[in-house]
Amino acid sequence: MSSRILMVLTSHDRLGDTDEPTGFWLEELAAPYYACLDAGAEVVLASPKGGKPPLDPKSDAEESQTEATRRFQQDDRAQQALANTHKLSEVSADDFDAIFYPGGHGPLWDLVDDADSIHLIETFWAQQKPVAAVCHAPIVLLHARDEEGNPIIRGRQVTGFTNEEEEAVGLTEIVPHLVENSLKEGGAHYFKADVFTPYTRQDGRLITGQNPPSSEPTAKLLLAALGK
Repeated sequence: MSSRILMVLTSHDRLGDTDEPTGFWLEELAAPYYACLDAGAEVVLASPKGGKPPLDPKSDAEESQTEATRRFQQDDRAQQALANTHKLSEVSADDFDAIFYPGGHGPLWDLVDDADSIHLIETFWAQQKPVAAVCHAPIVLLHARDEEGNPIIRGRQVTGFTNEEEEAVGLTEIVPHLVENSLKEGGAHYFKADVFTPYTRQDGRLITGQNPPSSEPTAKLLLAALGK
């Protein structure tokens, strides 16, 4: 039986009160998508609103392209899946073996306190299934709780987009949450490497990556957790 992995994307498309567009970060979807597919897993995409989630245009710029992003853009099947993501409220953890959250700035606004997302994470966790998130997406873990009612991240090792990285992209004053600060305040043991260096942390079934270059390594840890 091939593993089924649910990848959850943001539906949020604006940077706060600015007119600047945002959304999910292409590399953080494309790299894990192919890491999983090429390992023989099935990938299903979902988002809070369903349909086509907003792509951060900066992640589609020439300087942000990777082998995986080019492959994704030329892949009709991938484009079809992206255009028709399932609505979060209509997916069930029972149908999947693991959940993965690509980042981008969008999750800081919608997925952080999306009730369907939190319920999914808590259900995957209760079912002893791996939960993974990369870059800004570890913010989605903030309000999820275990069966005892404790925050899932409390006392666990995590990483995520650093304060220095947010400063480097000039959005410290715009974002509603700084990932690093939020994870620390939530009781997690937060770790990081140098800015934009690939870096991951695994604490049992909880797997996190620091930034876009960490996307594929995060997915590979998830696959290893699934015995792939």
